Amino acid sequence: MKTLPALLVAASLAATAAAQAQTKWDLPAAYPATNFHTENLVQFANDVDKATGGKLKITVHANAALFKAPEIKRAVQGGQAQIGEILLPSYQNEWQVFGTDGLPFLADSYDEAMKLYRAQKPALEKKLGEQGMLLLYAVAWPPQGIYTKKPLASAADLKGVKWRAYSPATSRIAELVGAQPVTVQAAELSQALATGVVESTMTSGATGVDSKLYESLKYYYDTQAWLPKNAVIINKAAFDALDAATKAAVVKAGADAEARGWAASARVNTETLAKLKANGMQVLPPSPQLKADLKKVGDTMLQEWLQKAGPEGQAVVDAFKKP
Repeated sequence: MKTLPALLVAASLAATAAAQAQTKWDLPAAYPATNFHTENLVQFANDVDKATGGKLKITVHANAALFKAPEIKRAVQGGQAQIGEILLPSYQNEWQVFGTDGLPFLADSYDEAMKLYRAQKPALEKKLGEQGMLLLYAVAWPPQGIYTKKPLASAADLKGVKWRAYSPATSRIAELVGAQPVTVQAAELSQALATGVVESTMTSGATGVDSKLYESLKYYYDTQAWLPKNAVIINKAAFDALDAATKAAVVKAGADAEARGWAASARVNTETLAKLKANGMQVLPPSPQLKADLKKVGDTMLQEWLQKAGPEGQAVVDAFKKP
C-alpha cells in the first residue's frame, strides 16, 4: 500500500501531466468584441475547446488589446501569439498578392469575392508557408462604401477632403480622386472623426455601425467597391506541436468558422445598412457619374497593381477571370 507522501507525489505528478497536456494559445484580433468577425473567433475557440475536451484553450483578445492591428502578423510569425486574425490588404506593401481583395471594383459582390478568394488561396498558402505560418480560414467583410459629411455627385467632390486611409489601396484611391489621405486604425476612428482629423472614409456598413459613423457623417454611398478579407493565421511550429486529433479539431473548427463567417457577413451587411438608416444616415446608391469616376480609379489601380505584382498577381487575376 502506498504511503501518504507517495500518494501526494503521484497526485502532484498527475496534476503536472494534466497541466502539460493542456495547451494555451493567444489569438489577437483588431476589432471590437461585438464585431461579427470577433464573435466568429470566439465561437471558433469554443468549438476547439469542446472538440479537444479542453486540451487546447484559445483566448481571443479583441479590440487590439494584445497587439495593434499592424503588429498581429509579425506576432504570429515570431511566435509571440500562436494564432491571430489579420486584414489581408493591410499587408500589400509587404507582398502585393495580400492586397488582391483590396483592389476596387475587381470583385464587387459576395459571389465574386468568394471566387477571388479561391483564385488567391494557393498563392496565400504558399507565401504564408514560406513565412512559417498556415492559413486557417478567411472571411470577407461586407462590401465597402464611401462615408462623407457632404453629398457626392462625382469624384471631384472628394477633392481636398480628409480621407481615412487604412491600407495602401485606400491611400491610392485618395490620391487618384485628390483627397487627403490620413492613416487611422479602426479602434481610433470615432475619435478622429469627432476631432475633425478625418471627414470621409471608405469602409463597410459593419465598421460604420461599430464606430458610430452616423454621429459625425451624414451620407453613405453603397459603391460595393470591394470585399476585403480577414484571415486567421497560425504559427506553423505551434500547430506542428499539437497531436493529430487536436490538429484535426482546429482545421474542422476553422472550416466551420469560414462558412459561418461568410454567411454572417452577408447578414451583417443587410442589418448594418438598416441601422445606419435608422440612425439618420442617408444610404444611397452612387450616381452614374460617381460610379464611372470610381470605375476609372479601379482600372488604373488594377494596372498599377499588376505591374508590381508581376506573374504571381497576373496568375491570380487570370484564375479569377476564368469563366
